[in-house]
Amino acid sequence: MSYSKMRVEIPSNPAEMLSLAKNINQKHIEDGNASPLIAITSNNWVEEGPKIDYCLEKHNEAEAYKAKAEAAYKERDLALEGIGKAVRASRDVLSGVHHENMKRMTEWGFSVTESVKVGPKKTVGGSGNGTPA
Repeated sequence: MSYSKMRVEIPSNPAEMLSLAKNINQKHIEDGNASPLIAITSNNWVEEGPKIDYCLEKHNEAEAYKAKAEAAYKERDLALEGIGKAVRASRDVLSGVHHENMKRMTEWGFSVTESVKVGPKKTVGGSGNGTPA
């Protein structure tokens, strides 16, 4: 005997979930007392159904904010490109001016860290270039 396993998908996307919920609730209301969903006691459609429109409203509001935020980030990034170039050019000029005392660049707001130069490895009895003899 052959059979196929059927799956009923529930969307993870909030907009699709709300659309499905709206359809389920509408059918439940149309069927009235004949609806098999009356058997649901917790999180039933009498409690959850009225929340659908509010949730859709909040979803649409969030999507509008998201679009507005994306537009603001794009505008910021366009302005930031030139500013970043000015910062790098300033660093280059000031590091030339203050090459003897780089810590003076902190007066301009730069963070200056000191790193220790490490020379080539010396090996005992070697050639001095880091490779054993």
